[in-house]
Amino acid sequence: MGPVEQAIRERVEAEFAPVYLEVTNESFMHAVPEGSESHFKLVVVTDQFIDKRSVQRHQAVYRVLAEQLQHAVHALALHTYTLSEWTLAGAAPKSPDCLGGGKQSN
Repeated sequence: MGPVEQAIRERVEAEFAPVYLEVTNESFMHAVPEGSESHFKLVVVTDQFIDKRSVQRHQAVYRVLAEQLQHAVHALALHTYTLSEWTLAGAAPKSPDCLGGGKQSN
C-alpha cells in the first residue's frame, strides 16, 4: 500500500467510521507510469450516510480527501452506502476499462 492509498484509508476511517471500507488503487488500469497512485475506487459503508442523497455523500468524501484530490489523485470512483443499502447491494459495481490515454478497445 502506497502513501496516497494509506492517507485515503486513514482519513475516511477517521471521519466516517465505516463498517466496511474498500480502497482500491486502479491506476494500473490506466495509461500512467507503473506504481502510480492516481486512480482509486472507494467503497464506503456507514450509517452516517442515512438520509443523505448521493451527491451529499460524495461531497462529504471530497471534503475529507481535499488534499489528495488537489495533489495526487486524478480520478476517484465513489460508491457510498448505508449498511442496509450495502446488505441489499452485496457489492460495488466493477470499474470499466479505461480507453483513454492511448488505450484502445478492440
